[in-house]
Amino acid sequence: MIKIKRALISLSDKTGIVELAKVLKNFGVEIISTGGTAKLLRENNIAVTEVSAYTGFPEILDGRVKTLHPKIHAGLLALRNNAQHLQILNEHNIAPIDMVVVNLYPFEKTIQKPNVSLEEIIENIDIGGPAMLRSAAKNFQSVAVICAPSRYAQVIAELKKNDGALPTDLMRQLGIEVFGHTSKYDAVIYNYLSDYFKSKKETTDFPQELMLAFEKIQDLRYGENPHQKAAFYKEKGQSKGLVNLKQLQGKELSFNNILDLNSAVELVKEFKNPAAVIVKHNNPCGVCEDKDLSKAYLGAWETDTLSAFGGIVALNRRMDLKTAKVIFKSGFLECIIAPGFDQEALNLFKEKKNLRLLQLNDLSSPDELQIKRVSGGALLQSKDSETLNLDKLKIVTKRKPSKSELQSLIFAWKVAKHVKSNAIVLTCGSRTVGIGAGQMSRVDSVMLAKNKSGKLKKNCCLASDAFFPKPDAITWAHKAGAKAIIQPGGSIADQEIIASCDKYKIAMVTTGVRHFKH
Repeated sequence: MIKIKRALISLSDKTGIVELAKVLKNFGVEIISTGGTAKLLRENNIAVTEVSAYTGFPEILDGRVKTLHPKIHAGLLALRNNAQHLQILNEHNIAPIDMVVVNLYPFEKTIQKPNVSLEEIIENIDIGGPAMLRSAAKNFQSVAVICAPSRYAQVIAELKKNDGALPTDLMRQLGIEVFGHTSKYDAVIYNYLSDYFKSKKETTDFPQELMLAFEKIQDLRYGENPHQKAAFYKEKGQSKGLVNLKQLQGKELSFNNILDLNSAVELVKEFKNPAAVIVKHNNPCGVCEDKDLSKAYLGAWETDTLSAFGGIVALNRRMDLKTAKVIFKSGFLECIIAPGFDQEALNLFKEKKNLRLLQLNDLSSPDELQIKRVSGGALLQSKDSETLNLDKLKIVTKRKPSKSELQSLIFAWKVAKHVKSNAIVLTCGSRTVGIGAGQMSRVDSVMLAKNKSGKLKKNCCLASDAFFPKPDAITWAHKAGAKAIIQPGGSIADQEIIASCDKYKIAMVTTGVRHFKH
């Protein structure tokens, strides 16, 4: 047990500190404090000593230097079982500090403010706080260090239980917690400034060292399979993305639900008009864009009603009652995510208690590096944010696509971008009629898309996420009723591919851009 005799308190987030300080005072603890924290404690009749009075040195440089003083850090770092250390403290009139209660400048909140200046961001990089926390944490055998208000209740309970002392195992836990806290704080600063100056073309695209900081949102029941543990995390400092979703009803989300929701949102935000996306096992099984949201959903559902059963639905418009009624009748779904829900729609879905309704006000996502773990390491790549440049499209066949076919091809291309390899998407107008995904052969994907479309679809369009290696896929595209094809081009067999299209009077457009998802 370590008896607490002297505590230093300096906080940005002052939640709960008055209660803790009162308990410390009741046990006769001397409190040293700074600025706003000292003012708050005095207002609550808690006597404090200002840091400047304790050190004999004023705060300078607009508060940039407050606690960076030998009397502070020697009081924290001195080993209590080292006679020489204690002698030095005595010679310089330095008192040991037994507790530090510090949280850091709100850097993460600052960078999320709209139109925040770089100057304000820089001023919210804490220096003295991390220094005190690390000094105290290094000496956790003798110094209790608290960096999170969530710990106050536990500390208060232990102080009351042990007559103003704390157990060494708790102090060890608190000390270790600090190093995690400061490392995440530094990672947010590093990542923000790296991204900021990268946008100014002052750094390379990829950092030499990668530092990531995440905070847990929730534990999940299990991972992809019941025997795997899982949790959902938010990247610190990040204000956009799926992590901001709000669950309005239904069972708790699963690991697979979150993966599918992410895929669905990333696809549905491709469209400007009302659109609906249905995802199953991380691939879209139906997509439709229409002026009427309810019709958009119905078009997506009718693409593949079998696969859509138990799927994830994403809408890019607020759900109204009309759309809700269509969805209600269509069949079993796991989740629906939309920018909002009319109250009448929410009332209707109350009957489906297990259906997860999720609101994501902002469907946009950050342009962040994508990370894939491999054994012992990770692969990083930039996000596939490439959009179709209509000016760079090349018509390579004798027959040109009609205006309506070109529009359908563009729609199909947007969908194919989000289908896992080898992606083949069949469309009629602005709706999918068949999707082939996840096959080892592109021919198999064409055959699968054809089969998914049911009876042959006349005058449909086809998108492929990568080039065709052989003309055999074109024969199957013809059998599927394709009258126009969009694909990257670039195969050594391009001339054979084009000749095959000409044979079947299929118009082909190449993009020069590949959207392959392994």
